[in-house]
Amino acid sequence: METISQPVPVTGAPAVTGESFATLLGDWARRLGDRIAVTHLDHRDGADGRAVSLTWRQLDERVDAVAARLSEVAGPGARAAVLAGQSADYVVAFLGALRAGLVAVPLFAPGLPGHAGRLAAALADCGPRVVLTTAGEQDAVTGFLAGSAVDPVVVAVDTVPPAGTRDWPEPDPDAPAYLQYTSGSTRSPAGVVLTHRNVLANARQACAAYGAESGTTSTVSWLPLFHDMGLILGIGAPMAGGLESVLMDPLAFLERPARWLRALSASPGAISAAPNFAYAYCASRVTDAEKIYLELSRVVSLINGSEPVLPATIAKFQDAFAGCGLRPEVHRSSYGLAEATVLVSVTDAGKTPRQVTFDRDRLAAGHAVPAVPGASATTLVSCGRPAGQRVRIADPVTGEPAGPGEVGEIRVSGPNVGRGYWGRPETSAATFGLPPLDPDTGEGWLATGDLGVVFEDELFVTGRLKDLVVVDGRNHYPQDIEQTVEEHPAVRSHSAAAFAVGAGDGEAAVVVLERAKDTEADVAAATSALRAAVSTGHGLRLHDVVFLTPGEVPRTSSGKISRARCRQSYLDGAFTARRLG
Repeated sequence: METISQPVPVTGAPAVTGESFATLLGDWARRLGDRIAVTHLDHRDGADGRAVSLTWRQLDERVDAVAARLSEVAGPGARAAVLAGQSADYVVAFLGALRAGLVAVPLFAPGLPGHAGRLAAALADCGPRVVLTTAGEQDAVTGFLAGSAVDPVVVAVDTVPPAGTRDWPEPDPDAPAYLQYTSGSTRSPAGVVLTHRNVLANARQACAAYGAESGTTSTVSWLPLFHDMGLILGIGAPMAGGLESVLMDPLAFLERPARWLRALSASPGAISAAPNFAYAYCASRVTDAEKIYLELSRVVSLINGSEPVLPATIAKFQDAFAGCGLRPEVHRSSYGLAEATVLVSVTDAGKTPRQVTFDRDRLAAGHAVPAVPGASATTLVSCGRPAGQRVRIADPVTGEPAGPGEVGEIRVSGPNVGRGYWGRPETSAATFGLPPLDPDTGEGWLATGDLGVVFEDELFVTGRLKDLVVVDGRNHYPQDIEQTVEEHPAVRSHSAAAFAVGAGDGEAAVVVLERAKDTEADVAAATSALRAAVSTGHGLRLHDVVFLTPGEVPRTSSGKISRARCRQSYLDGAFTARRLG
């Protein structure tokens, strides 16, 4: 098929020798001085949150101090892992590592529930020479490291004394800036090697795509800073575009989602992002009393990505907050992944994301054909066009281009695509730099592992290669099955995971889900109803339906359902004692 590319130009020049997020901070500190650079809304001691802010000059001075301390304990190219909670100190730690010429590794404090194993694995994988944290978290970090395979120097960035002005070496744009560990939603976490050139390119692509402009727009985010979108939205784009960054903790959002919307209201020209589930969560949890304080007419862009964008969610969120001034055209559906820094494609500004209803059976068979009345159908939301890069759909085995309207693997090429996985040359070679190479740039193609189709010059994501449920020779997209079961009132919204397991001579479908809160629904009756609904809607017999109590379905650290962990837990028998009914 024909390669598609984004017509929106990328703002600013490409990365050159001597340029990084840390050097750009210095530039903005000289230009913007005492204007606010970053604000963290700390909700630990109160519902309204305490604002902790740093000006551009203060941030630059603190980053200088941390970089000076790091230069005493680690040489250029050594890894510096950030193990801290969401805060302005996290920003200082990350940028301090970059300024010192180290390779930053954005991770999280040991207290994140359910993710100690992932943290230990990432630390063992990257082998940090130094760990950056805060004084309040230092004991927990030291205790965690005592039981790990690494022995780094621990630096509390909020206790580092001021340092004198010094000249820092110019970074090589092709040197690693940081390792972005994947969320582990479909596999064990791996560290994507991202260079200064990669991350600056993507930050500028994001600024151009979402209409960011210094002095008129700001970023507002509760996404974890150790995740790809959270890092670029909360740190990368602000450094590239001179934007004020407003941060809050993910837990603060989950406890009271209105906090996010109030932060949007208080930040004129706000640009923000969240996974699909978060928009549905806001629509169902924000009360009429809380809506009185919301003024959303000045929001510039609300990015919906990192999991399938559902038409019903967009409608529900818009209906819930239209009365607060929310404009339909600020919704921006996006597609991206850590291997491409984050952003790959986005819907056009000023328009509501396009929705197309496809024939479900034909789509599962690999062909995007609009549904006719009476046919089984599934509605997909467009992820728009590439942002300053190229996208093609290819056969996942041969790499040959797919035909018009054919579903295949999404492949990406551009200056934002990373170099590979840290310490995994074979996996890297199978994923990055695949032919055909661009004769002008030498860039190859990134195999994303995601399935999609280009329909009328827009990208539609249909699923993941590893997540496909294949039963009796027929493909089923797990998100379609999950949507069907979540329509039942006994099922908690955004809690279902559908996957395949080996059974006899082939594969069988299993659904793991959570029972809705405040319901005493009969599990046996609900299970029968779900089996019937999936059989009728998909022509698929469910091998097993596992009901769990709320909060028990495995998720990634960003809150997304992890089908891979669900499948493994099911096969290990971990759900046996916990299943209801």
